Amino acid sequence: MTTARMPSDTIPRSDSARPRQLVPRHSALVRVTHWVNVFCFSLLLMTGAQIFNAHPRLYWGQYGADNDHAWLAIDSLHGAGGWRGVVHVGALSIETTGLLGASKEDGALAPRGFPAWLTIPSYQDLAAGRRWHFFFAWLFAINGAVYLLGGLVQRHFRRDLLPTKAELAPAHLVQEVVDHARLHFPKGEAARRYNVLQKLTYMGVAFVLLPLMVLTGLTMSPGLDSAFHVLLDIFGGRPSARSLHFVCASLLVAFVVVHVVMVLVSGVWNNLRSMVTGRYAIELDGDDQ
Repeated sequence: MTTARMPSDTIPRSDSARPRQLVPRHSALVRVTHWVNVFCFSLLLMTGAQIFNAHPRLYWGQYGADNDHAWLAIDSLHGAGGWRGVVHVGALSIETTGLLGASKEDGALAPRGFPAWLTIPSYQDLAAGRRWHFFFAWLFAINGAVYLLGGLVQRHFRRDLLPTKAELAPAHLVQEVVDHARLHFPKGEAARRYNVLQKLTYMGVAFVLLPLMVLTGLTMSPGLDSAFHVLLDIFGGRPSARSLHFVCASLLVAFVVVHVVMVLVSGVWNNLRSMVTGRYAIELDGDDQ
């Protein structure tokens, strides 16, 4: 009697569990640009919070000043009980004392949009925040351009991220949502590829949110939008570009939070290994052994 031969990169498991095989998952281009993005986005988020603190209000249109109506404002109010923070979104007011508008500095509440632990530098310094932000913004943009060009040359987008017609069928999309809500993740051969929710999300981030972040950031630069006035026309003015920049950043934060949660619940070490070495462990079915 003969026994089936296991692939050389198969990870043996106990008798009660299926063996696992390491398979290629992420290319070097994806891995390197991913980690550069993680570093840059973290710095951009914290320096952006520092810049936002200089005027924690957002407007739509061509103009934005203290007396204009802001669709979002982080206010610091002082009363008999000391400082308190309130976030206004349209007509809605939310008490945020201790986090937004008023946070602790040297043991006492102080007026501040975002708290010190969320900004770089931690103390209030708009000029330093802008210098840090602009430096890492260019690094972020260059890294994104490398990813986009490399992805086109290597056919990464067409091969790995472009959804098929069958994947976009409503029934399939609903089933994917249900499976994710139940924390049912692909096994075996299906785990080699991105699922349709991953494909749509990554394409949206790469081709919508990140380009919008770069373009709205450029629009807020007086030097650049004076040379490329069309940017102001596209986004309806610098205040609108600032609002869109903030919205895109918030959506990216939401994406990162969901992404990290999915990594944790679907196998943190397996996912981390695949983004470091490029190899991902899948469970083998009986026919694959």
